[in-house]
Amino acid sequence: MPTILEDIVAAKKKEIEKFKPLSPVERFEKQGFFWQIRTRSLVQSLLLPGSTGVIAEFKRKSPSKGWFKTKELEVEPVIVKYNKSAAGISVLTNEEFFGGDLDDLIQAKIVSDVPVLRKDFIVDRWQIAESKAFGADVILLIAACLTPAQVKEFAVYARELGLETILEVHHEKELDHYCEEVDMVGVNNRDLDSFKVDVQVSLDLISKLPAEKPAIAESGITDVKLIQSLRGAGYRGFLIGERFMAENDPGASFEEFMSNLATK
Repeated sequence: MPTILEDIVAAKKKEIEKFKPLSPVERFEKQGFFWQIRTRSLVQSLLLPGSTGVIAEFKRKSPSKGWFKTKELEVEPVIVKYNKSAAGISVLTNEEFFGGDLDDLIQAKIVSDVPVLRKDFIVDRWQIAESKAFGADVILLIAACLTPAQVKEFAVYARELGLETILEVHHEKELDHYCEEVDMVGVNNRDLDSFKVDVQVSLDLISKLPAEKPAIAESGITDVKLIQSLRGAGYRGFLIGERFMAENDPGASFEEFMSNLATK
């Protein structure tokens, strides 16, 4: 039986087959609104003295938990509050499994001035050009659905377009996907096969990560004390989504969380 990740990747490849012929890279270059706009650096944002390190995520649903917020929730009010103190903003653009789309990405980019990460399942370099055209500053390269050669190819191409990349791993064995061309390394505490979350994964892997690249802990970060623990271990970034999106008012939840973080 296919895993959730295999289902997501298979669906993504079918989606690309449908839309790739309709929007060649040349069209992105000529008509992409953000193509000529200089991208923002998440690396610089994370390394900036006093940075909160928090990458606040806009995610409408999850394959394991269903909908957090329907399409009726507008992006702008949430992102405007994220933008006040987040080091970066992450936007899920996968529609079938996460309820997002590229319009969410555009809206987030327009109303923010911090780096915006397109969170999706990149399996074709065409998606990297698409990401640039729709406003991404950073893209995610997930080791679990790419070969080491693909990671290198995609990271090189992203850099040519001015985009930064995060290599996402969950197991130590996936560190063989690392190459100098990636800009950051993220450890996802959520197993993409089972979708179970264990924050200990980040703590166990930090000593194995390349010291020259900012490390980002992803998923399962629910309280300020955990951020302190992860920061003490060496992490510079903390990607948080469900902690905010599952609340009635994600923006207000974020503000309360950040206020608590600032006092610690």
